[in-house]
Amino acid sequence: MAAVGRLSRVLLRSALAQNRRQLSAAASAHGEESARTWKLLSFLVALPAVGVCMLNCYLKEQSHSHEQPEFQPYSHLRIRSKRFPWGEGNKTLFHNGHVNALPDGYESH
Repeated sequence: MAAVGRLSRVLLRSALAQNRRQLSAAASAHGEESARTWKLLSFLVALPAVGVCMLNCYLKEQSHSHEQPEFQPYSHLRIRSKRFPWGEGNKTLFHNGHVNALPDGYESH
């Protein structure tokens, strides 16, 4: 009786080991397919999409007007209720003299 029990355990272990090997081989094949799919998607979809976006940005920048917009002294814009804690206190932290106007107009005028 004990011999039958030992034999059944040995057969069960070998069957489980064989199942594990088959499952790991199947998982490995699936992983290789997935990796190949993502590699193809990266090279055939993502990189051309980045190139098209770069071309779009370049063409929009070429057609963009670089003229300074006319100053409009609207009362609700460029409100300075207190001075900024840097520099002279009138310019914002990321001030660009060509694009950003001060309360009394552009710096170049």
